[in-house]
Amino acid sequence: MTLDKAEILIVGAGIIGLTIARELVRTGHGDIVIIEKEPELGRHASGRNSGVLHAGIYYAPDSMKAKSCLNGNFLMRAYCKEKGLPLLESGKVIVTRTEQELPVLDELYRRATANGAKVEMIDERQLAAIEPNARTVERALFSPYTAVVDPKAVLKSLKQELEQSGRVKLYLDCRLTGLNGSSKARTSRGEIEFNRFINAAGAHCDKVSRLFGVGEKYRLIPFKGVYRLLGKEAPFTVNSSIYPVPDIRNPFLGVHFTRSVHGDVYVGPTAIPAFGRENYGIIAGIDAEGFAIAFEDLVLFLANPLFRSVALTEPFKYIPARFYRDAARLVKQLSPKDLVPATKVGIRPQLVDWETKQMVMDFMLVADGPALHVLNPISPAFTSSMDLAQGIVAAHFSG
Repeated sequence: MTLDKAEILIVGAGIIGLTIARELVRTGHGDIVIIEKEPELGRHASGRNSGVLHAGIYYAPDSMKAKSCLNGNFLMRAYCKEKGLPLLESGKVIVTRTEQELPVLDELYRRATANGAKVEMIDERQLAAIEPNARTVERALFSPYTAVVDPKAVLKSLKQELEQSGRVKLYLDCRLTGLNGSSKARTSRGEIEFNRFINAAGAHCDKVSRLFGVGEKYRLIPFKGVYRLLGKEAPFTVNSSIYPVPDIRNPFLGVHFTRSVHGDVYVGPTAIPAFGRENYGIIAGIDAEGFAIAFEDLVLFLANPLFRSVALTEPFKYIPARFYRDAARLVKQLSPKDLVPATKVGIRPQLVDWETKQMVMDFMLVADGPALHVLNPISPAFTSSMDLAQGIVAAHFSG
């Protein structure tokens, strides 16, 4: 049974798939079909992230992340203002916990400046004026361009815009199951013929790329991000976001405080090795692939010291006291009872080069004939999405 024909087939209706479709429509393309395996949008990373629009601080200056993050931030903020979507232009501070972190803070300042981001090195007095309860050693970094959005509201708005264009069909509850030749996709609802193919499958992007014989040397390792909430009875609040100085050798930013557009203050996330691409609970989401992922985790544990340090420390953050200890180092005043359970849990699908056993630190785009694969779509992919979409369409779909 043929479900449809499309000039361009996009697999995945997360932020990457939707923004690419939007840019295709904006530049005159049509006859686009998007398939999404879930019955609604935002079930995974695009709807479960913190909503923070990053501002180009952390990333190596020549990386795709660095080049796309700040402009992506500006484009997303402009979109939210145009559409009347929730937007909190609150900025953020990055604080040091020890004197040993000061050189890394200086490196973040250097990277941010090289990336064109606006940042200020501030002292403890200036920090207190921005975030009265934030704690730092000697100095901190202030990023005025960091903002917060409602991810699900953005996804809903993009979906409406695409459907109203008349050039895009979106099939929900439609899973890609394979290929028939080079121009037919098998799905759970029938075949779709296509001329061009875009893999925006998020946590499943490596599986999709392998159908085309692409990315064979890469594995996707999931990490679980658990959050807690700052209780309403806590004796202080957070005006914006308070982040620690991260270990910049790893792609994780550490437990931090973020005020959402709805006024809740989230604390997290962790970066716990998970046993499934959708392993949001302790056991829930572990499927037949769990054993293979556990084996891959073991291989990485033995071969990669940075992964080993994450694997040895992060799982303890399931324990409230350990989670609290991490959070308490960022603020002057916090008691364990101030942190209450949150339902928000995310999975970060981290690409690993299996030949070197190293985590891939940047986004990765692989063009292969009529197919384009967006691999390693991790943070700041939500922030970068509109800029990435512009670059992808200009490079691969013009003329």
